[in-house]
Amino acid sequence: MWRDEQVKLQGEITINGKGYRAGEIVPWKMIYPFFMVHMLVFGGTGFFMAYGMDDIDVAFLYMHGGIAIVVYMVFYTVFFGRDAVQWMLINAALGVFGIYAELNWALSFFGKSLDSYPVYVHVVPFLYYVLYTFLLRQAVLHLAGARENESRRRWINGAYVLISVAVYASIYKFA
Repeated sequence: MWRDEQVKLQGEITINGKGYRAGEIVPWKMIYPFFMVHMLVFGGTGFFMAYGMDDIDVAFLYMHGGIAIVVYMVFYTVFFGRDAVQWMLINAALGVFGIYAELNWALSFFGKSLDSYPVYVHVVPFLYYVLYTFLLRQAVLHLAGARENESRRRWINGAYVLISVAVYASIYKFA
């Protein structure tokens, strides 16, 4: 089931000095490892600035996170297409419960909760969460060979939803 999947680009991009056109194929290894690490670092610093610093300038937080989030959205549109990005945003709107539960749980390790901060501080960490979980799901779809296999994609999507709800529900009661 797990194999060396390829990504069919939805837009034009240059990777390592080589230009690729929409519809061309690139190995998944050129996309997921880089963005997983890159987003973990940027998302981690955004999380730390939002929740670990008492006197963070919110304008700086929004500039630091906002610029990166816009850039990631452009890359996501090129890699995965407008429809996939649209569904990412729809699922994010539906997944506020999960985001709330997981971030509240993570903050509980520091003796804090989401209620410890004003709502506007949560924008950057929430958006990073959405971007990271989207990338995680895309990687699972690719690695499972489910991108072009409808029955496999339905199975992966169902498992992804069930596992996500189980995780959210289990940590929600602990946070």
